[in-house]
Amino acid sequence: MKKIFKSILVLTVLLGTCTSFANTIEEVPPSATMVSIGDFISVSDVYGEVVYSGRINHNGFMESLYDFSQLENGTYTVEVNKDFEIEVNSVKVQNHIVTFLDTTKQKIFKPVFRSNASQVIISKLAIDTKEMVVELYFKNELIHTETVKGNEILTRVYQLDETQKGNYTAIIRANDRVFVENFKI
Repeated sequence: MKKIFKSILVLTVLLGTCTSFANTIEEVPPSATMVSIGDFISVSDVYGEVVYSGRINHNGFMESLYDFSQLENGTYTVEVNKDFEIEVNSVKVQNHIVTFLDTTKQKIFKPVFRSNASQVIISKLAIDTKEMVVELYFKNELIHTETVKGNEILTRVYQLDETQKGNYTAIIRANDRVFVENFKI
C-alpha cells in the first residue's frame, strides 16, 4: 500500500511539472521575420546604398539575430532573400532605438524554374503582381519573349528544340526585379 501511494505521489508531481511547462507562451512580436540558415540579408539606406549584406548563419527571428541599433539615424530597407520569396521590411533608427515599420512590410514571390529534358516550366504566384515578362536565350541570343498575365498563378511550359543542346538562360522580369536562371539541355 505504501509503495502504491509513493508511486501515485511521484506520478502526480511529474504530471504537474509537465503541465506547468506546457502552459508557457512565447511572445513573438507581430513584425517578427523568421530567417533560416542560408537565407541572404541585405540592408540599404534611404539612397539605396547597401550598408550590409551577407548570408544568414543561424535560424531565428531577424529582430533578435541582428542589432540594427548601431546604424546611424534614418530609415533602412531590410531584404531577406529566401528560396521562393523575398521579404522586404523597413526599419527606422532614431538615437539607437529601432522601430520596425509594419506598414511597409512586403513579400515578393520569386519565379520557380524547372527543366526536364528539353522542356522548361516557369511559374510564379501572382499574389504580388499579375504579370511577368519571360525572355529565353540560347548562347546569348534571344529566342523567345513573352508577357504572361494571370490572376492566381503565372505558368508557362516551353518546349525547346532537342537538337539545340547547350546553355540556355531564362530572364524573368516581375515586381520591378530581374530573376535569371541558367540551365542546360
